[in-house]
Amino acid sequence: MKKVLILGGTSYDEIIYLDRLPDPVPATLFASGIEAVGSTGAGKALAMTKLGIDNRLHSILGNDEPGNRIIAFLESKNVRFTYDWDVQTERHVNLMDREGKRISIFVKSSTADLPLDLPRLETMIKDADLIVLNIIGYTKRLIPLIQKYHKEVWTDLHDYQGGDLYYQPFIDAADVIFLSSDRLPDYLHWMTKWTREGKKFVVTTHGRNGATLLEKNKEPRFEPIIESYPLVDANGAGDSFFSGFLYGYLKNQPMEKCLCYGTIAGGVKITSHQLVSEQLSSEYLESMYEKIY
Repeated sequence: MKKVLILGGTSYDEIIYLDRLPDPVPATLFASGIEAVGSTGAGKALAMTKLGIDNRLHSILGNDEPGNRIIAFLESKNVRFTYDWDVQTERHVNLMDREGKRISIFVKSSTADLPLDLPRLETMIKDADLIVLNIIGYTKRLIPLIQKYHKEVWTDLHDYQGGDLYYQPFIDAADVIFLSSDRLPDYLHWMTKWTREGKKFVVTTHGRNGATLLEKNKEPRFEPIIESYPLVDANGAGDSFFSGFLYGYLKNQPMEKCLCYGTIAGGVKITSHQLVSEQLSSEYLESMYEKIY
């Protein structure tokens, strides 16, 4: 199987569960919560590791207690993790409601222009077959190295809002784009634009409303969610979906089947408070695909 390098995306988060997200007025709320490793790189690396995908994660951490917790957690889950030191570990407060909607508050942010071990990163990029380029500030500096070695690039734009220039270097570098339609009601316009510009395909997720796949010169393909998965915590579902789709892609499965694998992986994630479901494995994906589809 091809080697995947995931660039960027670790944080130590406080996740707060609410009946509903707060209105923009002063209020007193009662909630429950947990602290956990988070962010998109960790979510993808954990899911890929569970699926048996040969992957390595690179990210940046502060030499502090949250950073040490991230290192220990990822090592305990057998994630191959390489990191450079930042001035502090990125930290988020995620507000989650019963429907899986989220507000992410960045309490401490990572540094975009910190010193990096570029020779080590160049070796990692050269050795990889496919790069997952997460939309983290420091990873923009690695785009010329990725292009130097002509690597296939997948990027996840998350809750992209049309025309936001921050995302443009990632869009330009990508062969494949994933994103959410949360802030993009005209998502089909953007999917069509990007495929016409040469992207292999674009996948847009719609939360509890399923996902849409668009390949160049083809009609959109829609896949609904699996209704039998009860919602416990949607945090990380998009990263599991991405990883399930990639699992099928690396096995040269038809695109429609990749979409189903992603739907299963994202679906089982929402049944767990963990960043990635304890049940997720390649055997689970295959058995559930046979059962459902």
